[in-house]
Amino acid sequence: MRDLPASAGPATGASARAGGSVAQALRDAVELLTRARVPSPDVDAELLLAHVLGVTRGRVQALSLAGSDLAAEAADRFARLVERRAAREPLQHLTGVAAFRTLELAVGPGVFVPRPETEQVAQVAIDALRADATPEPIAVDLGTGSGAIALSLAAEVPHALVVGVENSPQAFLWTRENLKRTGLGNARLVFADLADALPELDGRVSVVVSNPPYIPRDAVPRDPEVRLHDPEAALYGGEDGLDVIRVVSRTALRLLRPGGTLVLEHGETQGPDVRALLTADGWRAAATVVDLTGRPRATSALRP
Repeated sequence: MRDLPASAGPATGASARAGGSVAQALRDAVELLTRARVPSPDVDAELLLAHVLGVTRGRVQALSLAGSDLAAEAADRFARLVERRAAREPLQHLTGVAAFRTLELAVGPGVFVPRPETEQVAQVAIDALRADATPEPIAVDLGTGSGAIALSLAAEVPHALVVGVENSPQAFLWTRENLKRTGLGNARLVFADLADALPELDGRVSVVVSNPPYIPRDAVPRDPEVRLHDPEAALYGGEDGLDVIRVVSRTALRLLRPGGTLVLEHGETQGPDVRALLTADGWRAAATVVDLTGRPRATSALRP
């Protein structure tokens, strides 16, 4: 049985002594997370308590406003999770899930946690896939990680066939779990090196998308959640950050049909270098697009 609040009424008597109130537990959690410089302490506290209680964040807010009690066991579990979050363990590792577009994905150690800014990158690929006139267009996500982009394409463009390619054994376990969770019949996964993946699809693919590792080797991320918990193979792209992007460019040229679209996520200062790289490789119409915060986030190009 899940831990639930001891009552829906004001915190009084034995129940209050057992675990205190939801509101007080949240206040204490926000105070600790604020001292630890967690970027969104109130949101994280509510999401962690929602995870403990097996309810929505909105329900947690309602319980807090109602003065509801918190059972001792739930309070203890919540306090332990808050301490781990204060140590800057990613929220998604603590809850075991990450929201991405319409999906809830399983994530944890060994796989890159998908970021909200990548949702716009997925949108660019989705738009290109929807615009393709082929009855059953094919899309490939190179370095799919948790499967966030590949599974979003499959869910939102159901007439397409989407293939996710991953070369990390640890990440592939999460990819496979997320395919099972979503039950998408138009998606499949392949464990392969990005350079020589899917030779059977050469010249047949409509869209190739990738969120590759693009951080330069010496540019260590400031956020502890990224620096200490995301796998290095998903972060660093060589001396200039473009090593894997070079591989993706060559692989995409092989996979895409003429006129097909490549979509690459990259760092906000890398747009000019990525455009120059793609143009030198022979791509047409390389253009950088911004995310919802106005930062240059991805570059698309057309296969000649």
